[in-house]
Amino acid sequence: MNHPDVASPSPADGLAVVVVAAGSGTRLGYGLPKALVPLAGEPLLAHALRTVREALPAAAVLVTVPAADTELTALARRMGARAVTGGASRAQSVARALAALPASTEHVLVHDAARCLTPPAVFARVLAALREGARAVVPVTPVTDTIRRADAEGRSTGTVDRSVLRGVQTPQGFDAALLRRVNRAAGLLPHESAGADDAALSASAGDTAATGGTGAAGSSASASGTDPEGITDDASLVEHHAPEHPVRFVDGDEESFKVTRPLDLVLARAVVDSRAGRAE
Repeated sequence: MNHPDVASPSPADGLAVVVVAAGSGTRLGYGLPKALVPLAGEPLLAHALRTVREALPAAAVLVTVPAADTELTALARRMGARAVTGGASRAQSVARALAALPASTEHVLVHDAARCLTPPAVFARVLAALREGARAVVPVTPVTDTIRRADAEGRSTGTVDRSVLRGVQTPQGFDAALLRRVNRAAGLLPHESAGADDAALSASAGDTAATGGTGAAGSSASASGTDPEGITDDASLVEHHAPEHPVRFVDGDEESFKVTRPLDLVLARAVVDSRAGRAE
């Protein structure tokens, strides 16, 4: 679990990080929001925000929290972040954070609080790719398991070539204008929120995303509390609504796993202990 040395990004104006922390965490079995589940004596969100601050000290940080939350909001404030009430789905939560971002925001990194042990080097690689001109950047890892397709009866239909597969992680980085545009196309942001920067981006790209996302399907996705069909992360929005902007991959990290089930929490504790041992 060693990490290559990557220089910390220098302070950058116009950079924001959205930390998604509005999930219920029911699969962890704690009966409280996932971001409040304790890891080595601290909530998962505290670990996540500490990493964000270490990696990107100059960034504006927004945290999406459940409705009527007080604890995560207070924690975010203590750690220099601003809390925003999330929506009924992950996509809606990100959209609400986008609407609350400073107007000067040029780049946005969207990060899951459940990936609370993501090394700062991953943030640095994503930001470096954005600075090089990429408009959508995703950290990935190779798929090492054998993957098989199954039919409707649960029978194997063959092995998938895993050499062309990648596991997707966060933080995912975006040009802010592009991310706003694809959220509007999916019906997650109102179209009247479009700014001059978004209009310029759309014009330069031919705005191929404008079709298909402005009608009833996009609106119903937002109203129903579900993510738009086929959209599992923010990069999926770009691929669906702005395919003219390819998503660039950078190296992720095995320690960027998502804490979802009790076994993940056991592994997270082991990583925290290992890091503490290396620091001594």
